[in-house]
Amino acid sequence: MNDDLAAVARLSAVSKRLGGRTVLDGLDLSIRAGEVTALLGPNGAGKTTSVALLTGRLAPDAGTASLFGLDPRRPAARRRLGVMLQSAGLPDVLTIRELVTVHAGYYPDPRPIGETLALASIADLADRRCGQLSGGQARRVQYALAICGRADLLVLDEPTAAMDRGSARTLWGTVRDLADDGAAVLLTSHDLAEADALADRVLVMEAGRIVADDTPAALRARAGGSVIRCRSTLLPAAAALLPAVREAGMEGADLRIVSADAAVTARALLDADTKLEGLRIADATLEDAIATLLAPTDERIAA
Repeated sequence: MNDDLAAVARLSAVSKRLGGRTVLDGLDLSIRAGEVTALLGPNGAGKTTSVALLTGRLAPDAGTASLFGLDPRRPAARRRLGVMLQSAGLPDVLTIRELVTVHAGYYPDPRPIGETLALASIADLADRRCGQLSGGQARRVQYALAICGRADLLVLDEPTAAMDRGSARTLWGTVRDLADDGAAVLLTSHDLAEADALADRVLVMEAGRIVADDTPAALRARAGGSVIRCRSTLLPAAAALLPAVREAGMEGADLRIVSADAAVTARALLDADTKLEGLRIADATLEDAIATLLAPTDERIAA
Protein backbone atom coordinates (compact mmCIF):
# COMPACT_ATOMS: atom_id res chain seq x y z
CA MET A 1 0.00 0.00 0.00
CA ASN A 2 1.34 3.41 -0.89
CA ASP A 3 2.48 5.10 2.31
CA ASP A 4 1.53 8.58 1.06
CA LEU A 5 -2.06 7.55 0.31
CA ALA A 6 -2.58 5.54 3.50
CA ALA A 7 -0.97 7.84 6.08
CA VAL A 8 -3.44 9.61 8.38
CA ALA A 9 -0.78 11.24 10.56
CA ARG A 10 2.74 12.25 9.71
CA LEU A 11 5.86 13.91 11.05
CA SER A 12 8.18 15.10 8.27
CA ALA A 13 11.78 16.14 9.02
CA VAL A 14 10.65 17.21 12.49
CA SER A 15 13.05 18.58 15.06
CA LYS A 16 12.13 19.54 18.62
CA ARG A 17 14.12 20.86 21.55
CA LEU A 18 12.85 20.72 25.12
CA GLY A 19 14.72 22.04 28.14
CA GLY A 20 17.73 22.88 26.03
CA ARG A 21 18.03 19.31 24.72
CA THR A 22 17.35 18.06 21.20
CA VAL A 23 14.61 15.45 21.64
CA LEU A 24 13.75 14.86 17.97
CA ASP A 25 16.30 15.29 15.21
CA GLY A 26 14.88 15.35 11.67
CA LEU A 27 12.28 12.70 12.47
CA ASP A 28 10.15 11.13 9.73
CA LEU A 29 7.19 9.09 10.96
CA SER A 30 3.86 8.06 9.48
CA ILE A 31 0.79 6.28 10.86
CA ARG A 32 -1.39 4.40 8.39
CA ALA A 33 -5.08 3.55 8.29
CA GLY A 34 -6.06 -0.03 9.12
CA GLU A 35 -2.85 -0.76 11.01
CA VAL A 36 -1.77 -1.02 14.64
CA THR A 37 1.59 0.74 14.80
CA ALA A 38 3.66 0.25 17.95
CA LEU A 39 6.10 3.06 18.79
CA LEU A 40 8.81 1.55 21.00
CA GLY A 41 12.15 2.56 22.43
CA PRO A 42 13.97 3.38 25.65
CA ASN A 43 12.97 6.20 27.98
CA GLY A 44 14.13 9.48 26.51
CA ALA A 45 14.03 8.22 22.91
CA GLY A 46 11.41 10.81 21.94
CA LYS A 47 8.21 8.72 21.93
CA THR A 48 6.19 11.01 24.20
CA THR A 49 7.26 14.10 22.29
CA SER A 50 6.34 12.47 18.98
CA VAL A 51 2.87 11.64 20.28
CA ALA A 52 2.45 15.19 21.60
CA LEU A 53 3.30 16.59 18.16
CA LEU A 54 0.93 14.24 16.34
CA THR A 55 -1.93 15.11 18.70
CA GLY A 56 -1.35 18.88 18.59
CA ARG A 57 -0.19 19.31 22.18
CA LEU A 58 3.21 20.52 20.94
CA ALA A 59 4.35 22.22 17.74
CA PRO A 60 7.58 21.31 15.95
CA ASP A 61 10.57 23.67 15.94
CA ALA A 62 11.34 22.58 12.37
CA GLY A 63 9.63 20.32 9.86
CA THR A 64 5.90 19.66 9.71
CA ALA A 65 3.31 17.68 11.67
CA SER A 66 0.04 16.75 9.98
CA LEU A 67 -3.12 14.99 11.10
CA PHE A 68 -5.54 14.03 8.31
CA GLY A 69 -3.65 16.50 6.13
CA LEU A 70 -4.22 19.37 8.58
CA ASP A 71 -2.32 21.05 11.39
CA PRO A 72 -2.94 18.73 14.39
CA ARG A 73 -4.06 21.73 16.46
CA ARG A 74 -7.07 22.41 14.21
CA PRO A 75 -10.44 21.30 15.62
CA ALA A 76 -11.39 19.64 12.33
CA ALA A 77 -8.45 17.25 12.73
CA ARG A 78 -8.84 16.69 16.46
CA ARG A 79 -12.49 15.66 16.05
CA ARG A 80 -11.25 12.54 14.24
CA LEU A 81 -8.80 11.66 17.02
CA GLY A 82 -9.25 9.48 20.11
CA VAL A 83 -6.54 9.61 22.77
CA MET A 84 -5.84 7.46 25.82
CA LEU A 85 -3.00 9.02 27.79
CA GLN A 86 -1.27 7.27 30.65
CA SER A 87 -1.42 10.32 32.92
CA ALA A 88 -5.04 11.40 32.32
CA GLY A 89 -7.28 11.60 35.39
CA LEU A 90 -11.03 11.12 35.80
CA PRO A 91 -13.51 13.35 37.67
CA ASP A 92 -14.35 11.61 40.96
CA VAL A 93 -18.00 12.66 41.20
CA LEU A 94 -19.29 11.64 37.76
CA THR A 95 -20.50 8.13 37.04
CA ILE A 96 -18.92 6.26 34.16
CA ARG A 97 -22.09 6.60 32.10
CA GLU A 98 -22.25 10.37 32.72
CA LEU A 99 -18.60 10.86 31.81
CA VAL A 100 -18.76 8.82 28.61
CA THR A 101 -21.98 10.60 27.60
CA VAL A 102 -20.39 14.04 28.08
CA HIS A 103 -17.24 13.04 26.22
CA ALA A 104 -19.15 11.47 23.32
CA GLY A 105 -20.92 14.79 22.82
CA TYR A 106 -17.69 16.32 21.54
CA TYR A 107 -17.81 14.14 18.42
CA PRO A 108 -20.08 14.54 15.37
CA ASP A 109 -21.02 10.84 15.10
CA PRO A 110 -20.34 9.08 18.42
CA ARG A 111 -21.00 5.44 19.16
CA PRO A 112 -24.12 4.59 21.16
CA ILE A 113 -23.17 4.78 24.84
CA GLY A 114 -24.10 1.14 25.43
CA GLU A 115 -21.83 0.00 22.61
CA THR A 116 -18.91 2.01 23.97
CA LEU A 117 -19.37 0.64 27.48
CA ALA A 118 -19.54 -2.92 26.14
CA LEU A 119 -16.41 -2.53 24.00
CA ALA A 120 -14.51 -1.25 27.03
CA SER A 121 -15.92 -4.06 29.26
CA ILE A 122 -17.42 -1.58 31.74
CA ALA A 123 -21.17 -1.98 31.10
CA ASP A 124 -21.59 -3.54 34.55
CA LEU A 125 -19.85 -0.53 36.14
CA ALA A 126 -21.79 2.17 34.26
CA ASP A 127 -23.42 3.73 37.34
CA ARG A 128 -20.33 3.65 39.54
CA ARG A 129 -18.63 6.97 40.31
CA CYS A 130 -15.18 7.34 38.81
CA GLY A 131 -13.67 8.06 42.22
CA GLN A 132 -14.56 4.51 43.29
CA LEU A 133 -12.68 2.70 40.53
CA SER A 134 -9.58 0.54 40.76
CA GLY A 135 -6.58 1.36 38.58
CA GLY A 136 -7.49 -1.24 35.99
CA GLN A 137 -11.14 -0.12 35.89
CA ALA A 138 -10.06 3.51 35.43
CA ARG A 139 -7.91 2.48 32.46
CA ARG A 140 -10.92 0.81 30.85
CA VAL A 141 -12.91 4.03 31.30
CA GLN A 142 -10.11 5.99 29.66
CA TYR A 143 -10.21 3.52 26.78
CA ALA A 144 -13.97 4.10 26.48
CA LEU A 145 -13.34 7.85 26.22
CA ALA A 146 -10.83 7.24 23.41
CA ILE A 147 -13.18 5.07 21.33
CA CYS A 148 -16.54 6.71 22.01
CA GLY A 149 -16.30 9.07 19.01
CA ARG A 150 -15.54 6.46 16.33
CA ALA A 151 -12.13 8.05 15.91
CA ASP A 152 -10.21 7.49 12.66
CA LEU A 153 -6.96 7.57 14.67
CA LEU A 154 -6.60 6.09 18.14
CA VAL A 155 -3.53 7.00 20.20
CA LEU A 156 -3.13 4.53 23.06
CA ASP A 157 -0.38 5.31 25.58
CA GLU A 158 0.33 2.26 27.79
CA PRO A 159 -3.34 1.21 27.43
CA THR A 160 -3.24 -1.88 29.67
CA ALA A 161 -1.16 -0.45 32.52
CA ALA A 162 -2.72 -1.57 35.84
CA MET A 163 -4.94 -4.14 34.08
CA ASP A 164 -4.88 -7.86 34.83
CA ARG A 165 -3.88 -10.08 31.91
CA GLY A 166 -7.44 -11.18 31.17
CA SER A 167 -8.69 -7.59 30.89
CA ALA A 168 -5.66 -6.69 28.80
CA ARG A 169 -6.32 -9.49 26.31
CA THR A 170 -9.96 -8.45 26.01
CA LEU A 171 -8.87 -4.89 25.20
CA TRP A 172 -6.35 -6.23 22.66
CA GLY A 173 -9.21 -7.96 20.85
CA THR A 174 -11.25 -4.76 20.52
CA VAL A 175 -8.21 -2.76 19.37
CA ARG A 176 -7.53 -5.38 16.71
CA ASP A 177 -11.16 -5.23 15.56
CA LEU A 178 -11.09 -1.43 15.30
CA ALA A 179 -7.95 -1.55 13.15
CA ASP A 180 -9.48 -4.26 10.97
CA ASP A 181 -12.45 -1.94 10.46
CA GLY A 182 -10.10 0.73 9.11
CA ALA A 183 -8.98 2.80 12.10
CA ALA A 184 -5.34 3.77 12.47
CA VAL A 185 -3.96 2.87 15.90
CA LEU A 186 -0.76 4.24 17.43
CA LEU A 187 0.33 2.22 20.46
CA THR A 188 3.08 3.03 22.93
CA SER A 189 3.86 0.35 25.47
CA HIS A 190 6.64 -0.94 27.70
CA ASP A 191 4.94 -4.36 27.50
CA LEU A 192 6.66 -5.83 24.47
CA ALA A 193 4.45 -8.92 24.57
CA GLU A 194 1.53 -6.54 24.07
CA ALA A 195 3.23 -4.86 21.12
CA ASP A 196 4.12 -8.24 19.64
CA ALA A 197 0.53 -9.48 19.96
CA LEU A 198 -1.15 -6.35 18.59
CA ALA A 199 1.12 -4.55 16.16
CA ASP A 200 1.13 -4.89 12.39
CA ARG A 201 4.14 -2.61 12.33
CA VAL A 202 6.78 -1.65 14.89
CA LEU A 203 8.72 1.63 14.88
CA VAL A 204 11.77 1.57 17.13
CA MET A 205 13.06 4.97 18.28
CA GLU A 206 16.44 5.88 19.66
CA ALA A 207 17.83 9.36 20.32
CA GLY A 208 15.02 11.11 18.43
CA ARG A 209 15.20 9.00 15.27
CA ILE A 210 13.49 5.89 13.88
CA VAL A 211 16.08 3.08 13.78
CA ALA A 212 13.73 0.30 12.62
CA ASP A 213 10.37 0.12 10.86
CA ASP A 214 9.14 -3.42 10.23
CA THR A 215 6.70 -6.14 11.25
CA PRO A 216 7.20 -7.87 14.63
CA ALA A 217 8.04 -11.12 12.83
CA ALA A 218 10.72 -9.47 10.69
CA LEU A 219 12.25 -7.81 13.74
CA ARG A 220 12.29 -11.10 15.64
CA ALA A 221 14.05 -12.70 12.69
CA ARG A 222 16.87 -10.17 13.09
CA ALA A 223 17.58 -11.60 16.54
CA GLY A 224 18.15 -15.12 15.16
CA GLY A 225 16.56 -18.37 16.17
CA SER A 226 17.33 -18.54 19.89
CA VAL A 227 18.85 -16.47 22.66
CA ILE A 228 21.15 -18.03 25.25
CA ARG A 229 21.81 -16.27 28.55
CA CYS A 230 24.21 -17.39 31.28
CA ARG A 231 26.87 -16.34 33.77
CA SER A 232 30.19 -17.14 32.14
CA THR A 233 33.88 -16.35 32.34
CA LEU A 234 33.94 -16.14 28.53
CA LEU A 235 34.16 -12.69 27.01
CA PRO A 236 31.77 -11.82 24.16
CA ALA A 237 34.66 -11.90 21.68
CA ALA A 238 35.36 -15.53 22.57
CA ALA A 239 31.68 -16.48 22.63
CA ALA A 240 31.21 -15.01 19.14
CA LEU A 241 33.62 -17.66 17.80
CA LEU A 242 31.48 -20.59 19.02
CA PRO A 243 29.56 -22.57 16.38
CA ALA A 244 26.21 -21.18 15.12
CA VAL A 245 26.65 -17.89 17.04
CA ARG A 246 25.30 -14.83 15.23
CA GLU A 247 26.02 -12.29 17.93
CA ALA A 248 27.36 -12.13 21.48
CA GLY A 249 27.32 -9.40 24.08
CA MET A 250 26.75 -8.58 27.73
CA GLU A 251 23.32 -7.98 29.26
CA GLY A 252 24.09 -6.76 32.74
CA ALA A 253 26.14 -9.52 34.38
CA ASP A 254 24.91 -12.12 31.86
CA LEU A 255 26.51 -13.24 28.65
CA ARG A 256 23.85 -13.01 25.92
CA ILE A 257 24.31 -15.06 22.76
CA VAL A 258 22.11 -15.05 19.67
CA SER A 259 22.36 -18.48 18.03
CA ALA A 260 21.09 -20.05 14.83
CA ASP A 261 21.28 -23.49 16.51
CA ALA A 262 20.95 -23.31 20.29
CA ALA A 263 21.82 -26.98 20.93
CA VAL A 264 25.09 -26.78 19.02
CA THR A 265 26.07 -23.47 20.62
CA ALA A 266 25.12 -24.59 24.14
CA ARG A 267 27.24 -27.76 23.91
CA ALA A 268 30.25 -25.77 22.75
CA LEU A 269 29.63 -23.15 25.43
CA LEU A 270 29.58 -25.76 28.20
CA ASP A 271 32.81 -27.28 26.86
CA ALA A 272 34.46 -23.86 26.72
CA ASP A 273 33.44 -22.82 30.25
CA THR A 274 33.09 -25.61 32.79
CA LYS A 275 32.17 -23.05 35.49
CA LEU A 276 29.23 -21.66 33.55
CA GLU A 277 26.08 -20.96 35.64
CA GLY A 278 22.43 -20.09 35.06
CA LEU A 279 22.13 -21.30 31.49
CA ARG A 280 18.79 -20.30 29.91
CA ILE A 281 17.68 -20.83 26.32
CA ALA A 282 14.58 -19.30 24.74
CA ASP A 283 13.22 -18.45 21.32
CA ALA A 284 14.04 -14.92 20.23
CA THR A 285 11.34 -12.44 21.25
CA LEU A 286 10.54 -8.92 20.14
CA GLU A 287 12.34 -7.77 23.29
CA ASP A 288 15.46 -9.67 22.15
CA ALA A 289 15.25 -8.09 18.71
CA ILE A 290 14.98 -4.58 20.12
CA ALA A 291 17.80 -5.25 22.60
CA THR A 292 19.97 -6.29 19.64
CA LEU A 293 19.02 -3.15 17.71
CA LEU A 294 19.70 -0.79 20.60
CA ALA A 295 22.80 -2.42 22.13
CA PRO A 296 25.87 -0.16 21.91
CA THR A 297 28.22 -1.49 19.26
CA ASP A 298 31.04 -1.86 21.78
CA GLU A 299 28.86 -4.24 23.85
CA ARG A 300 28.09 -6.70 21.06
CA ILE A 301 30.18 -8.64 18.59
CA ALA A 302 28.74 -10.13 15.42
CA ALA A 303 30.18 -13.46 14.39
